[in-house]
Amino acid sequence: MRTLLYILILLAATACGFSGSQPEALDEAQRLMHSDPASALSKLNGVDVSEFHDSATMARWALLYSEAMVINRLAAPTDTIVNIAIDYYGRHNIKDEFHKASSLKALMHSPQDADALATALYLQKEKEFFLYKERTRREMYTVIAIIILLIAGGIIVWMYQRIKLKSIQNDVLIAEASGLKNQLAVDRGDIGRLESKLHGLLDNRFALIDSLCQTYYETQGTKTERKAIVDKVKSEIDAVRSDSYSEMEHAVNACRDNLLVRVKENYPGIKTEDYQLLIYIASGLSARTISLLIGESVDVVYKRKSRLKSKLRENLGHTCPDIADIF
Repeated sequence: MRTLLYILILLAATACGFSGSQPEALDEAQRLMHSDPASALSKLNGVDVSEFHDSATMARWALLYSEAMVINRLAAPTDTIVNIAIDYYGRHNIKDEFHKASSLKALMHSPQDADALATALYLQKEKEFFLYKERTRREMYTVIAIIILLIAGGIIVWMYQRIKLKSIQNDVLIAEASGLKNQLAVDRGDIGRLESKLHGLLDNRFALIDSLCQTYYETQGTKTERKAIVDKVKSEIDAVRSDSYSEMEHAVNACRDNLLVRVKENYPGIKTEDYQLLIYIASGLSARTISLLIGESVDVVYKRKSRLKSKLRENLGHTCPDIADIF
């Protein structure tokens, strides 16, 4: 891309160098046109037409050359040169020069003495004009090719940048996915530790309660024996409710990033029974187990959980966003 830009700058600088002397020669010829028309024609013959770099300069030279031919009373073998001026000024709607060139064309066909040297020079200029046309055609194709290359290069750079940006975005997504995976692993580990602690805390007591209940349904003992079993079950449930309460609270805080501590800090007005229910929910206990511990039906537990969730959302706001994960 940079190399192509340098080529364009070099071509422009070269064109400016060649064309710098051309207007001076045309100005000099125009100044001499009426005082010394022979010298004006000589000046115009001395200009290498094939080196022109724009059609405006070519049209001006053609108009001056045709005027010099008429003033010097020389016959033109063809209309090629005067037609250069007529075509250019006609296309660009430059009326004065167009009318002047058209008048000169009519005068150049008036009966005049043929001059062999003038004819040879005229044909030479005509040849140079055709060389100019061929060169400008090649330059146009070159410029078109360079523009195509620049566009293609720009497209390649744009596509490369898009691919690079896409690659960066993919890397970011992969990094985010990896971070999420690690976070899930951490969360899973926290939940695993919480389950492990709670199982160790409650398994023995619930195993004893289950055994007592099984004995109750299977025993053939007296009412007194059955009442003793029921009292023992109630005693064990009360023990879970009272003795294990603080240990469950500590386990939840240890495994859930001090969740209960943050709830108390941001919602100091939480009721004791709601806080107790929150501990059981955060411990992952089922609704049936919670109903056993708080002495309410399963339906009541579900209703209290729903109300508690609404209260926490209203009072905590965005301070404990992870509170919703336990419900």
